[in-house]
Amino acid sequence: MTLFTLPEDQIAIRDMARSFAAERIAPHALDWDARKHFPLDVLREAAALGMGGIYVSEEHGGSGLTRLDAALIFEALSLGCPTVAAFLSIHNMAAWMIDRFGSETQRARLLPGLCRMDQVAAYCLTEPGSGSDAASLRTTARRDGDHYILDGAKQFISGAGAADCYVTMVRTGEAGPKGISTLVVPADAPGLSFGPNERKMGWNAQPTRAVIFEGCRVPVENRLGEEGIGFRIAMAGLDGGRLNIGACSLGGAQAALDKSLAYMAERKAFGKRLDEFQALQFRLADMATELEAARALLYGAAASLDRKDPDATQRSAMAKRFATDTGFRVANEALQLHGGYGYLSEYGVEKIVRDLRVHQILEGTNEIMRVIVARGLVGN
Repeated sequence: MTLFTLPEDQIAIRDMARSFAAERIAPHALDWDARKHFPLDVLREAAALGMGGIYVSEEHGGSGLTRLDAALIFEALSLGCPTVAAFLSIHNMAAWMIDRFGSETQRARLLPGLCRMDQVAAYCLTEPGSGSDAASLRTTARRDGDHYILDGAKQFISGAGAADCYVTMVRTGEAGPKGISTLVVPADAPGLSFGPNERKMGWNAQPTRAVIFEGCRVPVENRLGEEGIGFRIAMAGLDGGRLNIGACSLGGAQAALDKSLAYMAERKAFGKRLDEFQALQFRLADMATELEAARALLYGAAASLDRKDPDATQRSAMAKRFATDTGFRVANEALQLHGGYGYLSEYGVEKIVRDLRVHQILEGTNEIMRVIVARGLVGN
């Protein structure tokens, strides 16, 4: 990549995603949010364009693209709706984990359907009693012949109840990270059930429910890799997931900034358009500058993960923290610039603010991102 520029093929990928967002997502985003509608049909249209397995290998139906390509795609899709883009990110993260750590048999059996989104994947790590301290998870998987028997629950699971498979971290051994394994739990597994759909501040266009295991039987052949490496698998998935959610924040915030520019060009006060007041111009300038700084940090971190740099995890944490904090701050400022109209749902800004707030919490809270960065600094 030429320094500070994108090559033509990546520009084409970004523009394809932008066009899809403008045509198939943005016109419906407010309605989906209001009705709490999960647009699986539109997600499958995105998958038909190669966005169901963005960085899954081409051998099993994926697009074989880079993490930087993925960041460009999720940022572009979030111009239409951060909620829809974020769910697609989670699905891609789960599919990649199967591609990276699954056996050839598992990959051939699961990935083609996931890449087409005939099948939808969810990611199950967080539990009612373990969020940031993920290594203390308590959902157990007891070996019973050629099956595992699962007992426990996962919390805040995007796509729960609608997904076809659940990439799930379970305890098969000792306490701590070395006792964790990863199982792909099919939606029709005996003993699997779901809590009610959560009532949330944002992210209403995707379901969020608890996933409950009560004597749930899952074949041993559904385990990804060996027993005891599940925590490593979970963390590897999160490096890319953090970049994706940061990209979703950038796209949502850019949409909010664009709405502000359009509104301020039309709205007048004291005989002048709002965008003619220098104080407000400066606020717009700061919003654009902060977004561009976050974008540069995130793109650099994505390229670092593509290169498998030793500090890629640390850089991904930096980018996630900075991009999600910046994205929320810019969206909130956009709401303020709209005045009372920003508080009304029809203008679309308050939805972006609600959607972006959770990005500072999920895929590892921004406090945990600081822990990861600090450990890297002290360790070095």
